[in-house]
Amino acid sequence: MDDETLKKYAYVNISSYRARVVKTLKDEDKTPTVIARDAGIRVNHISHVLKQLKECEVAECINEQNRKNRIYRLTDVGREIADYIDKE
Repeated sequence: MDDETLKKYAYVNISSYRARVVKTLKDEDKTPTVIARDAGIRVNHISHVLKQLKECEVAECINEQNRKNRIYRLTDVGREIADYIDKE
């Protein structure tokens, strides 16, 4: 893992919400409602967590133009971080 990815990993791992969302997105793309259910996080917190993950380029929205049912997935860096979290 390079230095930049390691910094992003530390940022994700410092928050249990961010870490849970990354783990939840590891295997498939999901909507915020499904992410909230699978990660055990209340829906009203998910949009903030997803915004943080997008800003640090760990996650991305693949249909940003939609107002509803947006779909999120991990970036390549996000997948690397998810793999690293799983090893802990």
